[in-house]
Amino acid sequence: MAQAYVTETGNGSSGPERTGSGFRRLLKGLRHDRGIWRRGILLAVLAVLTALLMIFHAQIPNTIGNLGSLTETFLPWLGVAIPLLLVLALVRRSAAAVIAVLLPAVVWLNLFGGLVTGKSGGGGNLTVATHNVNAENPDPEGTAKKVAASGADVVALEELKAGAVASYESALAPTYKYHSVQGTVGLWSKYPMSDTRPVDIQLGWIRAMRSTVETPQGPVAVYVAHLPSVRVKLNAGFTAHQRDVSADALGHAIVRDPLKRVVLLGDLNGTMNDRALSPVTSQMRSTQGAAGDGFGFSWPAAFPMARIDQIMVKGLTPVSSWTLPETGSDHLPIAARVEL
Repeated sequence: MAQAYVTETGNGSSGPERTGSGFRRLLKGLRHDRGIWRRGILLAVLAVLTALLMIFHAQIPNTIGNLGSLTETFLPWLGVAIPLLLVLALVRRSAAAVIAVLLPAVVWLNLFGGLVTGKSGGGGNLTVATHNVNAENPDPEGTAKKVAASGADVVALEELKAGAVASYESALAPTYKYHSVQGTVGLWSKYPMSDTRPVDIQLGWIRAMRSTVETPQGPVAVYVAHLPSVRVKLNAGFTAHQRDVSADALGHAIVRDPLKRVVLLGDLNGTMNDRALSPVTSQMRSTQGAAGDGFGFSWPAAFPMARIDQIMVKGLTPVSSWTLPETGSDHLPIAARVEL
C-alpha cells in the first residue's frame, strides 16, 4: 500500500498527498528560481581556476621566486579548497558553482586519488629506512634506537652533527655490524659494505655518499643524500637554486652508477612533484608512490605537510612504504620494503 501523509485541501479539509509530491515541488521551485544559475559565479570561477592550477602546474614558471616549485611542493593541499568551495556553493544555492566544483574534484582525484588508499603489500626481502635526525636533536641515542626498531636492514641518517656521531654509532652498533659516516650523512647496514665514498653534489662539503651493500640477493648501490635546504621569503619567493644544482649533480652520479639496482635514501628538500628534482625522480621510483600508505608526509614532524624525505629505487620492486614514529627530530623517519 502506497504511503501517504495528510495535507490541507482547498476547502480546508484534509486529504492524502503522495510522498513524491514534496520532491516535485522542490524541482518546480528550482525551475522557477532562475537565480540558481546566476548566483555564485565568483565561486564557479574560483573552482575552475583551482582545477587549472592543478592541471597546468608544470607550466607555472620558476623564473619568479621559483613559484612553480613552491606550488608543486604543496600541490596536494589544493584539495582542501574543494570541500570549502562546495559548502559555499550550497550555502549560496548556486547550481553553477556546485557543478564547477566537480572539475577540481575530478582533477585532484586523478592526480592524488591513488595515494589516499594504502597500497602496502606483503613480501619483500630488503627493508630500508632514512631519517634526517636534526643537528640539534636532544636525544641522539633514543632517536637511533627508534629507527633501528623498524627492523630495517639498511639505515641512512642525515644532518649528523660531529659531536653526536659517536652517540649514533654506539646506539646502532648492536644491530648494524657495518657502517660509514661521510661528512654529515651516514649509512648503517646488517650486510657488508664496499666501494664506499662521498658523492660530490657541488656544495663544497660532504652531504652525500654512496656504498655497495652486499645483500644475500646480490649487490645494491645505496646512495644517501641531504640536498640543500630551501627557504620561502617574502622578498625572494622560494629560494632553491643550490638545491637544484645539487639535485642535478646527484642525478648524474646515479645515472652513471655501474650497478643496475640502486636505492636512494635521504632528505631531498623537495617532493616528487617538484620539477627541480627531475634529474633524480625521472630515473627512479618513489616507494611511497608505488606502494605506500597514504601521502607519507614527513615534515614538519609536529604537523606533516610535505614528503621531502624520500626513498627511491631503480631496478627493484617496492612492496611497502610507511612513516615511522616521531623522534627528537623535526622530520619523521620513513621506511620501505623492496623486492630485489
